[in-house]
Amino acid sequence: AGLLLGHTVLGKLDTVNDLLFSHVSGIEIIDTTGLFGFVIFLFLMGVKMDLRVAFRSTKRAAVIGFISILAPITVGLVIFTAFKKPEQSKEVNLERLLGTTIESLTSFSVIACLLSELNILNSELGRLALSASAIADVGTLILVFVFSSMAKWANAPSVAAVNTAASIAFVVILFFVFRPMMFWVIKTTPEGKPIKEVYIVLIVMVAIGCSIFSHFFGDSPLIGAFVFGLAVPDGPPLGSALVDKLECFVNGVFLAVFTTTSTMRVDVKSMMENRSRFLFSIIFVCVTFLAKVTSCFIVTFRSLMPLKDSLAFALIMSSKGIVELSYFCSFIDNKIMSEATFSVLVLGILVNSTIVPLLVKLLYDPDSRRYAGYEKRTLMHLKPDSELRVLACTHRSENVSTIIELLDLTCPAKQSPQVVFALHIVELKGRDSPVFIAHQKNENSALSSLENIFAYNQYEQNNWDSVTVHAFTAISPSKLMHEDICNMALNKQTSFIILPFHRKFSIDGSIEDENSVMRNVNCSVLDRAPCSVGILIDRR
Repeated sequence: AGLLLGHTVLGKLDTVNDLLFSHVSGIEIIDTTGLFGFVIFLFLMGVKMDLRVAFRSTKRAAVIGFISILAPITVGLVIFTAFKKPEQSKEVNLERLLGTTIESLTSFSVIACLLSELNILNSELGRLALSASAIADVGTLILVFVFSSMAKWANAPSVAAVNTAASIAFVVILFFVFRPMMFWVIKTTPEGKPIKEVYIVLIVMVAIGCSIFSHFFGDSPLIGAFVFGLAVPDGPPLGSALVDKLECFVNGVFLAVFTTTSTMRVDVKSMMENRSRFLFSIIFVCVTFLAKVTSCFIVTFRSLMPLKDSLAFALIMSSKGIVELSYFCSFIDNKIMSEATFSVLVLGILVNSTIVPLLVKLLYDPDSRRYAGYEKRTLMHLKPDSELRVLACTHRSENVSTIIELLDLTCPAKQSPQVVFALHIVELKGRDSPVFIAHQKNENSALSSLENIFAYNQYEQNNWDSVTVHAFTAISPSKLMHEDICNMALNKQTSFIILPFHRKFSIDGSIEDENSVMRNVNCSVLDRAPCSVGILIDRR
């Protein structure tokens, strides 16, 4: 829409040009509104990003995360040096260096959105991409801070000293003052009750204040809001409350306005007039993209990942989106980047975000191979006195006692033992990264799922010679919960899946509650399960 309304197509018409780009029409106000919406969007991205993913990542994810930044930056600097001319101005040098840096970054938010769109967020490839991109995103923030500080110190050391001190104090106050205050808000909120509206409003106001603060001290207003979002505890009840309140309106209105007003600035005419900048922009966009794809592909392929999966992963790590667009808009607003370079880079983002999802979908289809050569295991195929492996899924604590009573009716014995995989499924809210937890026998934690696990452990102790229990918690989006269930059934070679019914009945037999999420999960599991499935209905 932005390209059509911009100077390239409809903007050529005098009537449309006067309507859209005159000062009377207030295009600056619309642009400012879009920027405000994007500040809130980045704040929410920070809220949904779990920094612990970066610090808990495997060695392979850490290596991929760092290489995904260093390889394209190195190649981009080589191209920059090769095309550099002695008479080249400082402005052109800065523009090309910044363009190379932004083209080399890996955005956690963009990759999380892509994985969610392709429904592979909780797949093996998706989890690795989220871990690697979280590390790359943290590395990018550090690099941006270092490069911007170096530029400030070179121009005005006294001002740079003040700005650097303010930035460090800002981060310290956020994580050591505001974050404990938000944990206090969570602690004082009764379990099962929503966060008070006054706290939600105050947090949003602080996010806007952080954006103003970072802009006042010479940084982008987007960074302040994003860093504050990282300080907000992710997940329920606070992170999920902020996402539920703001995400729909921000994504549906503000983000569309920001994207449209940003792409309206693309001018193909000015892009073609400056041939040197046009050619260099095309070259470094393609070269940095190929460098990132190649480096990620080599690392994953050498770690024994299949060829198609490695290529799909490399494309995921090379995807571009709205975060890169925001950087380029910031550069052109500050007169750091020319219209010609900006137009090429924005069109590159458009091509990337169109082609990459299609290629990934073509290369990576986990369902097509998951059940390949799988010998179906059902209750009918079980031999007499063989081991019964059961996947017991719980969504609410009241499901546990009924499931245990059903398991007890199977009469486990030493000659025909029973292995129970107790899976507590939780809907992912207020964060981007799905979580899978394997609980230990004597684990002490504040997780609410442990209340359910204790009951299963007691069942194991009561049948110590015939029952073995393994407890897990899966936190994933509602539309992907069935994937966790089916994957576990497949990996653990279970013969029977027990699912709780989506309706809860009262004492008189009437329907007390109906859970549409569980209804959809049950239907999806029935369609895809690799073994027998039973839906447990408790009318008591």
